[in-house]
Amino acid sequence: MTDAMDALRPWRAIKRRPSRQIMVGNTAIGGDAPIAVQSMTNTPTPDVEATLAQVRALEAAGADIVRISCPDVESTRALKAITSATKVPIVADIHFHYQRAIEAAKAGAACLRINPGNIGNASRVRDVVQAAKDYDCSIRIGVNGGSLERELLERYGEPCPEAMVESALRHVAILEEHDFREYKISVKASDPFLTVAAYQQLAEAIDCPLHLGITEAGALRTGTVKSSIGLGMLLWAGIGDTIRVSLSADPLEEIKVGFDILKSLNLRTRGVNIIACPSCSRQGFNVIETVEILEKRLAHIVEPVSLSIIGCVVNGPGEAAYTDIGYTGGGAGHGMVYFAGKADHKRSNETMVEHIVSLVEERAATLRAQKEADL
Repeated sequence: MTDAMDALRPWRAIKRRPSRQIMVGNTAIGGDAPIAVQSMTNTPTPDVEATLAQVRALEAAGADIVRISCPDVESTRALKAITSATKVPIVADIHFHYQRAIEAAKAGAACLRINPGNIGNASRVRDVVQAAKDYDCSIRIGVNGGSLERELLERYGEPCPEAMVESALRHVAILEEHDFREYKISVKASDPFLTVAAYQQLAEAIDCPLHLGITEAGALRTGTVKSSIGLGMLLWAGIGDTIRVSLSADPLEEIKVGFDILKSLNLRTRGVNIIACPSCSRQGFNVIETVEILEKRLAHIVEPVSLSIIGCVVNGPGEAAYTDIGYTGGGAGHGMVYFAGKADHKRSNETMVEHIVSLVEERAATLRAQKEADL
């Protein structure tokens, strides 16, 4: 329903920046591929059991890509056991030692996160690029405002968009000298304004896929707000092919927030999208408590279902007109259930949660069956 109605709203359409497509394992990045959502493990990588459990949890939450830090030999040894036991593509996070990058490629990493200029002389860069070619790895050039080259900081005086873009293009030149083009770039900073400006300049300078993020964004609430502002500005402008929401929180929250950002911009439709009022004295039931319960009860749904939960009839019928399922508070302990915007039947507030969960699950099952029939 909502997809058909969105086609009639040109002001909602986002025209994505054209970019060439690369592969991170079996996940396409760039071109017309969906914007990928990723996170990073925070368990000690040599602890294979704990890291693997976190990777699988992230995958179950919808992660398209998972990054794992590989700072030492123990980590790259563990990586082989991890990559062989998961389906989600694994990005190996490498910072300085070129041997770790080569080991990670051999261990099954789908992508290497490196800065070519930081891993040594020309021969070492050549060896890393050759390993990426030999083992079908892509590369992410990761520029960070907090770790720019000293020469650039001295010349520009401080981290700025121009310095970050120049750093990125320097690393690109190194890869392309070795005839390697399976790369994507990030130019992250903790300042959303700096980040947005850097990506805007980079998007005009190169055609490769771009990985978005506001680095070190902060705790769950503040980091979500900061990331939503910065990433939202870029995504609304059509910039970005994969995202990570960097939070000082459980990595699962990064995946949830990432999908919520994309759902808000109509760029991804995974899971239940709940439209809910902030509640007021007109509410016919406890909206806040109900929405909190429904979010938890419906977290397992991956099919795109829209649901409106509105406390009274002032805005309830109008919001229900744009959702698959709606519930609007009424009087005498009852509310109205809507299907595709049309009032269908009443339900008591006492049984509404179980009823709504059942309706959403039925809707999800129908969508799942339709998808399977189309395959």
